[in-house]
Amino acid sequence: MVTHAQGASLFTADGQRVVDAISSWWVTTHGHAHPRIAAAIADQATRLDQLIFAGWTHQPAQDVAAGLVSMVGEAVGEGALPYVFFSDSGSTCVEVALKMALGFWAHTGEKRDRVLVMQHSYHGDTIGAMSVGERGVYNAAYAPLLFDVGVIPFPHPGAEQATYDALERECRAGAACFIVEPLILGAGGMLIYPPQVLADMARICAAHGVLFIADEVMTGWGRTGTFLACEQAGIAPDIICLAKGLTGGAMPLAVTLASSAIYDAHYSTDRAKTFFHSSSYTANAIACAAACANLAIWREEPVREGIASLCARQAAGAEMLAQVAGIENVRQCGTILALDYVVGAGAGYLSNLQPRLLAFFRERGLLIRPLGNTAYLMPPYCISDEDLGRCHQALADAAGLVQAR
Repeated sequence: MVTHAQGASLFTADGQRVVDAISSWWVTTHGHAHPRIAAAIADQATRLDQLIFAGWTHQPAQDVAAGLVSMVGEAVGEGALPYVFFSDSGSTCVEVALKMALGFWAHTGEKRDRVLVMQHSYHGDTIGAMSVGERGVYNAAYAPLLFDVGVIPFPHPGAEQATYDALERECRAGAACFIVEPLILGAGGMLIYPPQVLADMARICAAHGVLFIADEVMTGWGRTGTFLACEQAGIAPDIICLAKGLTGGAMPLAVTLASSAIYDAHYSTDRAKTFFHSSSYTANAIACAAACANLAIWREEPVREGIASLCARQAAGAEMLAQVAGIENVRQCGTILALDYVVGAGAGYLSNLQPRLLAFFRERGLLIRPLGNTAYLMPPYCISDEDLGRCHQALADAAGLVQAR
């Protein structure tokens, strides 16, 4: 039972302080209860809490949209994604992206409806988002609801050509779109691939007119070391999904940014070409106020310097952990550090080591939530040297659980 939080710390009802080493599921960027974000939420709640976002608008939404178009333009190319569609969560903004892509082809008169995905990917838990994610025990019960997709193999080091060849074949066959988690796959095991591979995949799609969708729900807002992961590859996707850190993690809000071509395909006096998607809380004013505060923090405070510092501290931790027996494949992508505990045949998402690791970290006052035998750190950027060091040492000490089996 958590009673309150501040910065990278959670405080429980029994008086314990717990280090939030995973940003409460990857959402909290600047730390819990950030004063600027909290003040913006409180102020907005007294003036306008909720408004239908169909034919009506409000200033916080206008400011968020304008700010995002500017920031994304600076990252991937001015004017590349000038249109913003609001939704409520990472899963929802992925659904929106898929519907935009399929609507584009339906309205431009070319029959393309095959969606391409990357092996081991995760894009959310709604039906469309599950359909474009890895199939397994966690969605097997819902298989009758899921649509078929083309699966492109993950670009493991030395096997990138197999990825390119498979993508080329699918694109030549007339795929509609390709959705990817850029640079690092989150729930799929924190699998990392280099920016050049991301750039090459985008180039193949562009050569065949296949729409490229970047799911930056987890990777955006500095997690990979830059505002967007796509920056590092020098690419401008046709569609980008953003959520989680959009409000600094304080409120649920998501956006899908689209190119002019996507927007124009839906803009018509023919109402059948309407983009049919909405929800009651689209662009909720309080959530948008939190996002406005987050954008101001990015503009006015040394956020990028804090990210660079965390990247360097994680690199030092990775160097130490790489020397620990029982740990392998220590890897880093920006502010994210991940590793695998050596368990042999017991590896994977359902590894029986996971609950033991979870309890081990909890006993040490750390919120670290392993993915099977894979452990990772994705802390708020404000985490102190001392707390991050505790996390690194706990990851090292946990290798003893493997050796004691």
